[in-house]
Amino acid sequence: MNTPKDRIINTASSLFHQQGYNSTGINQIIKEAKVAKASFYQHFKSKDDLCVEFLNTRHNYWCDELTKYVSKKLTTKEKVSAAFDFIIHMNAKENFRGCSFLNILSEISADQNNILAVIQAHKNSLRSFFKEEIEDELLAAHVYLLFESSIIESQLFKSNEFVEKSKEIINNLL
Repeated sequence: MNTPKDRIINTASSLFHQQGYNSTGINQIIKEAKVAKASFYQHFKSKDDLCVEFLNTRHNYWCDELTKYVSKKLTTKEKVSAAFDFIIHMNAKENFRGCSFLNILSEISADQNNILAVIQAHKNSLRSFFKEEIEDELLAAHVYLLFESSIIESQLFKSNEFVEKSKEIINNLL
């Protein structure tokens, strides 16, 4: 059985996905996670702190899975193409959930710097992934922007069409 903290994070993750961050209240999380209010506040001082923990957990999961997904490929072109295949894989697995980080970014206010910092760190990590694979810095930035827009477009249209088109563009660029 999961610990109360795990249940809180798992419940928040599901609710943030289904309802959005702002529409999900602490009392709903506590009720659906089947924890006491005191238990919630023992682990998290606020909903923002829970969001930071959720995003950090999501970052670790997402980056680990991406790394595993591309690790079997040998060339830069194969690895970059596999990264786009990973979007398709995640879309199938999560029903075109999109990017948790950008979904939450669209809901936070300008003063929620602790959440913003986690989102920026995640995106910088992805930028670094492509910089490490592609020697040309401008080309790496181009690929990163295609990657990000592919996630957004696939979420918007519930389709992998633009992911596939991005892969074609990448294959022509590399």
